[in-house]
Amino acid sequence: MDLPKFFIADNSELEDEIFILHTEFPRFLLNVANDEVHWFEEFDSEDEKELATHTSDLIEQALEYYDQEIENFE
Repeated sequence: MDLPKFFIADNSELEDEIFILHTEFPRFLLNVANDEVHWFEEFDSEDEKELATHTSDLIEQALEYYDQEIENFE
C-alpha cells in the first residue's frame, strides 16, 4: 500500500498542537506551531551529513502541504 508523503495529525491531550507526519525516509513528526522535529529514524554520521542538507527542504515541503490542506478546508 502506498502512503501519502504527509499527514496532518493532532491529539486531544495536546489541544494547541498540530503536527505533520512525514512517511518517507527520513520519517519525522513536525510540530507546526514551533517547527520542532521528532525523528523516527536513527542516523549514523554519514546520514547526518545528508540529512543536514535536506532537513530545511523537508520542513518547507511539510509546511507547504499543511498550508494547502488548510486552504482546502476553508
